[in-house]
Amino acid sequence: MTWSVVNDGDGMPRVILTEPNGSSAEVLLYGGQVVSWKNDRREELLFMSSKAVLKPPKAIRGGIPIFFPQFGLGSLEQHGFARNRLWAMDSCASPLPPPKNHSTIDLVLKSQEEDMKTLPSFELRLRIILSPGKLTLIPRVRNTDSKQFTFTLGLRNYLSVSDISEVRVEGLETLDYFDNLMQRERFTEQADAITFDGEVDRVYLSTPGKIAIIDHEKKRTLVLRKEGLPDAALWNPWDKKSKALPDFGDEDYQFMLCLDSAAVENPINLKPSEEWMGRQELSTVLSSYFSGQLDPCKVLAGH
Repeated sequence: MTWSVVNDGDGMPRVILTEPNGSSAEVLLYGGQVVSWKNDRREELLFMSSKAVLKPPKAIRGGIPIFFPQFGLGSLEQHGFARNRLWAMDSCASPLPPPKNHSTIDLVLKSQEEDMKTLPSFELRLRIILSPGKLTLIPRVRNTDSKQFTFTLGLRNYLSVSDISEVRVEGLETLDYFDNLMQRERFTEQADAITFDGEVDRVYLSTPGKIAIIDHEKKRTLVLRKEGLPDAALWNPWDKKSKALPDFGDEDYQFMLCLDSAAVENPINLKPSEEWMGRQELSTVLSSYFSGQLDPCKVLAGH
């Protein structure tokens, strides 16, 4: 039910969050990035590449980086610059009620002089809340300029799985998606649930507020709930691309899946002084949940 700031061997400040049931999370001020989330049994729920570089100026391959003010390719560096900037603790954040069983920190990234050559000035805030069985991230963007500010944004969730070939994703059926492996051509999902036998790089559009990742081997379902982030990206590089990525282990693809909360198809437009807010919640359900059964929470209740 508390947090503390420590420095690792490279002098990289990180915040450790804990709560009474025993779960924990670690957040680097570099990138404002969650790099670890462990449940009450000390099992790591997030994936970190075996070759991840945890120091500037590289983006960190794992955890939950934030893509801002650009998701994907565009006029800025890929996925924007928020994930490789040094954030600060936010002293201006509105206080929460006294926590009972959760731990919260607030971070802020403000535009720099170099940004204002091409972008309006802004403030990006991120509230991270650790509670029993849940990790919640609440990003907020305020336009502090006199001009309109347009951006896209994503929370890339690198999730740890037992075996990618044994994982299925439910909640994206019948939806349209952009396939980045096919020059962003638009398709409609035909499968009853999404399984993996090769590289995938897709952005699903207008997705529901809840998406489930069923990990059969771990008998665990991870549920992503989100608001204000209508799209969802799926990414796994598979074997060939894994070998081509310098900060990704050759076999790492077997043990990870990215499921992102994002606003991609329709960029967010803020007038001067306007603020946007999104929210995502990751939670885990221990169960023998398989496709076609009831809601994972109901399955859990029946065990």
